Amino acid sequence: MKLPSLLVCLLIAAPALAPGANKEIEALQRDIALLQQNIKDLQKSQDEKLAAILEGTRAAMDAANRANTSVAVITSNLEKNLRDQTDKVATPVVGLSTRLNEMAGDLRTLGQAVGDLNVLMNRLQVQLTDINNAIKVIQQPPAAPPPQSGQPMAAASDTPPMPAETMYNTARQDYVGGKYDLAVQGFNDYLKYYGNTSFAPNAQFYIAMIHFAQGNYENAVKEFDMVLEKYPDNNKTADSLLYKGRALVKMPGHKTEGANEFMEVIKRYPKSDQSVQACTERKALGLNCGVPAAAAPARRKK
Repeated sequence: MKLPSLLVCLLIAAPALAPGANKEIEALQRDIALLQQNIKDLQKSQDEKLAAILEGTRAAMDAANRANTSVAVITSNLEKNLRDQTDKVATPVVGLSTRLNEMAGDLRTLGQAVGDLNVLMNRLQVQLTDINNAIKVIQQPPAAPPPQSGQPMAAASDTPPMPAETMYNTARQDYVGGKYDLAVQGFNDYLKYYGNTSFAPNAQFYIAMIHFAQGNYENAVKEFDMVLEKYPDNNKTADSLLYKGRALVKMPGHKTEGANEFMEVIKRYPKSDQSVQACTERKALGLNCGVPAAAAPARRKK
């Protein structure tokens, strides 16, 4: 280094210098010695601080490693607990879901059984009616001899000419085949002899539908009213309301009454196919499906 070399040169040349110069050199030497000591002290302090920093870093790393180990243990325990809880909860849930599916299947089966039972009950009702009519025939006294000349004819018998199911099916076939006159006669006979059976509303409805198909809307409205009044809340009520409304719309001056009949379908059977058709009919008249027509309620024709 240049500083020590300079010092050596000054010391060699010291005897040749003046006494005042010696004092300055001595002072310089003291300053240099003090500076070197300060440098040593600073170096020592830096070494001690660095050692302390290194020791703190090692301690922090050890603490971090221990914390990581603790976190790993906690995470492992938590995952294990979650798996245990999932297994405990999932098994009952799966069993409950299976049970619910089984119950749904049982309910569907029960619904089908109830439907089959209703069909069977209807058939039994028809058969009981036929049996009652047959008993009436057996209990009737022997037929009177033909009247002699000049005597009045005896009244016709009220005995049905055929069983209820046969009479209804025959009239229904005539209706489907477009033989409306025969169908009307057959349905009227059915209502005459079997007016209290489960198919009576259907027979009355088909009579009304025949008048509707033939364009005889006034009579159709009367017959639909017969379904609604004589057989309330039957399987043909919604259709009777709908077609009554259609018949009224086709009659001059009765569109408002028909629109109100459509509204009645929507209110009483909001989720039915007939409700959708009634809404379409109201829209065709320029009305919405939520507000009745602004007119007096339709008067049912007797």
